[in-house]
Amino acid sequence: MKPYTYLLINFLTVIICFIFSFDKRIQFNKHFLAFLKAGVLTAIPFIAWDVWFTAHGVWWFNKAYTTGSVFLGLPIEEWLFFFCIPFSCVFTYYCLDKFFNLKWANAFNNIIVFVTVIVCVVIALLHYDKIYTFVTAVITVVTLIYLHFAARVPWIGQASLVYTILMLGFFPVNGVLTGTGLESPIVNYNPNEFLNFRLLTIPVEDAVYGYTQFLLNVYLFKIFKKPEDPAKL
Repeated sequence: MKPYTYLLINFLTVIICFIFSFDKRIQFNKHFLAFLKAGVLTAIPFIAWDVWFTAHGVWWFNKAYTTGSVFLGLPIEEWLFFFCIPFSCVFTYYCLDKFFNLKWANAFNNIIVFVTVIVCVVIALLHYDKIYTFVTAVITVVTLIYLHFAARVPWIGQASLVYTILMLGFFPVNGVLTGTGLESPIVNYNPNEFLNFRLLTIPVEDAVYGYTQFLLNVYLFKIFKKPEDPAKL
């Protein structure tokens, strides 16, 4: 069972959301293609980043918890991670947006962008020698500046609120990946390449990295998603 641990994490993360996608009140299954397009486009730079970091020892994977199938230096489970986790996150955003009015959170768009960009810029300047910290901070700054000032999306506050809610799932999933409840972590990090500030066992960079990935998935999903017929809601 141990070699299937990472695979099982992916499966448990996505299976409930996948099943409820076919619920008549939700009908997220109608948007599978939109998610797939968004997921692939978002995954490309993040997987490239992952491959490079793995090849250069920024992080590595404990083979005891994987099936042994590897492509471009990454376990097959890691490839699945870039689709299973975003699927559940986008599904959750879609459901909360569908059934609850969270648009009030968008009143905080400017504050969220301003504070996050300033904090990330300062961290990038202070810790430019730590590659995971530096790249995460820079990518987050670029993403927020693009979404807020170029794309002018109105939903950053709403998405940030949903991501905060998603932290309830983030902690157990990433917690196990980084060693919570296991003899050793599935994902190991070079202590010289990140801040070594952890949320339980999770590097804080993982949370910021996940936030950026989530924003990009939501952004592209909204672009590709077909408008829903109000008469059928």
